[in-house]
Amino acid sequence: MVLRTIVVDDEELGRRGVVSRLEKSGAAEVVAECASGPEALDAVRRLRPDLLFLDVQMPGLDGFEFLRALGPEERPYVIFVTAHVRHALRAFDVEALDYVVKPIQDERFEQALRRAAERIRRDRDGDLGRRVRAALGAGPGVGRDPPAPLSDRYPVRDRGKVVFVRHAEIDWVGAEGDYVRLHAGARDWLVRDTLGSVERRLGRRRFLRIHRSTLVNVDRIAEMRCFDNGDAAVVLRDGTELRMSRTHREAVDRLIGRS
Repeated sequence: MVLRTIVVDDEELGRRGVVSRLEKSGAAEVVAECASGPEALDAVRRLRPDLLFLDVQMPGLDGFEFLRALGPEERPYVIFVTAHVRHALRAFDVEALDYVVKPIQDERFEQALRRAAERIRRDRDGDLGRRVRAALGAGPGVGRDPPAPLSDRYPVRDRGKVVFVRHAEIDWVGAEGDYVRLHAGARDWLVRDTLGSVERRLGRRRFLRIHRSTLVNVDRIAEMRCFDNGDAAVVLRDGTELRMSRTHREAVDRLIGRS
């Protein structure tokens, strides 16, 4: 993934330093260089870049004022460039991805660019997955029980393609922050979604919540282990052991009682 990037700095030497590093990285295409806030506003609105390297201190319109002038739907991902650490700390107040401090160190610049590329890739993957699921009939209303799905497959983005994972092939699902990870045999996929939404989509008859952050395919459960301290774990057929919380143990007990 090559990031369409705009570099904004009122000093030509500063712009050239960022541009040369981006060109060497091969991870970005510089679509515009801007020497002022008003010039950058026009460029962002015309070119719709993925990423913005934005100098904080510029005459007339500084970096923070520039971002306030953009609507939420217009704002690209931002990495601030600044000569003062105190300005860098404010970057996260306006949801910037990262910052680099002048004079720029190559290693720090590369780290910020890698973080930006990974964040943008993940967000794009999540957006694509939501669009595909809506097209398959999962419905746009995340957080509400969706209508009956038109497919028993879960679409996920995987290295430039969309993979349709059959629900029955998924062994378990674990929450990881704003994402969930689907585990199916030796494969796994990170998807931007909530565990509650995944639980509704996969179906509560087939998948059992054993922990606030874990769903398990009931067909994969081989045994349940109980420990002297009252804790318990579910063991899957492939030997994977997953912690079961006490608040969800009653559901597993009912399952065992029916089997």
